[in-house]
Amino acid sequence: MAIAEITVIPIGTGSTSLSSYVAGMHRALEGVEGITFELTSMGTIIEGPLPCILAAAQVLHEAPFANGAQRVSTSLKIDDRRDKAASSRQKLESVERKLSGE
Repeated sequence: MAIAEITVIPIGTGSTSLSSYVAGMHRALEGVEGITFELTSMGTIIEGPLPCILAAAQVLHEAPFANGAQRVSTSLKIDDRRDKAASSRQKLESVERKLSGE
């Protein structure tokens, strides 16, 4: 399973507020099968098979256009570990254990 972080920025929206675009992207992402996701203040974490993550990235990139944006900038980072199962939560727990001295 891969883990991705994606940030989608609608440009030329006429406002500095983007929350309505974020809400629209969140609703669009709910229709993508095979993934789990977590909205953060700066982007979205997506977990699932790589083909599903790439499909989700396309859905997220297209959503602002459907809501009137004229330009969209998308950044995508993918962590695709294939030697063992990984999750965003597992990665955080590993760091927390090291911080606590384990």
